[in-house]
Amino acid sequence: MKILLVEDDQRIAVALQETLEDCQYTVDLAPDGEMGWELLQAFDYRLILLDIMLPKLSGIELCQRLRCAGMQLPVLMLTARDSSNDKVMGLDAGADDYVIKPFDLAELTARIRALLRRGDVVLPTVLEWANLRLNPSNYEVIYGENLLHLTPKEYQILELFVRKPQRVLSRSMIMDQLWSFENPPGEETVKVHIKDLRKKLRNAGAPPDFIETIYGLGYRLKSI
Repeated sequence: MKILLVEDDQRIAVALQETLEDCQYTVDLAPDGEMGWELLQAFDYRLILLDIMLPKLSGIELCQRLRCAGMQLPVLMLTARDSSNDKVMGLDAGADDYVIKPFDLAELTARIRALLRRGDVVLPTVLEWANLRLNPSNYEVIYGENLLHLTPKEYQILELFVRKPQRVLSRSMIMDQLWSFENPPGEETVKVHIKDLRKKLRNAGAPPDFIETIYGLGYRLKSI
């Protein structure tokens, strides 16, 4: 699940990125409002963390612009200002929630989960496909009765497939969803992750074509 963080304070931005990536989110960073707007037009995000005080284009202006463009993704404002007027301005601009700096990281991640549940992103307790079960709350993956030991990226790829089981996902689509635009891998890296994931699924009892290759297009989960 991909999040855009628009924050000009590098120390805060890096700390937030590390925390969110530990929670299995993919995070793109933008140091100013204009770059944030460019990324919003180029990539598909599930949520934006938006500082109010930004160079080039303020968080209020960016929020207004994305709402005027019809973008409905949840917006969580980050502000150092604890005045009612600033909160009202942010909410009136189209923000869904706000947190005041300095903030507690546990509270921030809880607010992110709440916003994702409130929007069109459904986060069920357990995801299932055939004999496969994924628990997003603790990243546990079980096929049949067998527990799979996946790397964080393998888990993210498998969760992406389970959330979009009928959709063919190309390597470039997987890269856009699960890697930061700043550090994109080569398509060969995605191929290797898929190969390793298939091997672990097969060792747990899944059929060899549980993740199908649709030649010339990409991959999808085998129909039940």
